[in-house]
Amino acid sequence: MKIIFNEYLVIFIFFLFSFFLSLVLFLLSFLIVPRKFDQEKVSAYECGFNPFDDARSTFDIRFYLVAILFLIFDLEISFLFPWSLVLNSLSLFTFWSMIIFLIILTIGFIYEWYKGALEWE
Repeated sequence: MKIIFNEYLVIFIFFLFSFFLSLVLFLLSFLIVPRKFDQEKVSAYECGFNPFDDARSTFDIRFYLVAILFLIFDLEISFLFPWSLVLNSLSLFTFWSMIIFLIILTIGFIYEWYKGALEWE
């Protein structure tokens, strides 16, 4: 029990150190940096332009589709990287289950490509 507490104590000390360091850096930047407010700095903007539409307007579905595709293939990389690091010590079952996973993702990618989800008009 004492060994586990010591391991968590190190994590807790690291958390406290990072918290106080971030607090000190924030307060230093707040105190040292001069604040000059002008009309240009406090004006609202949208990508460098003045806002011209309501912020609650709907987006095209393609934005969401591209975001979902990015997440899917980003997660694929998060599975592939650790798998590739321990590839020499894996069993055949583990190897072939990852190959099946990659085949399923490739089929999904080809389907999305065929349906035109990657085309932008």
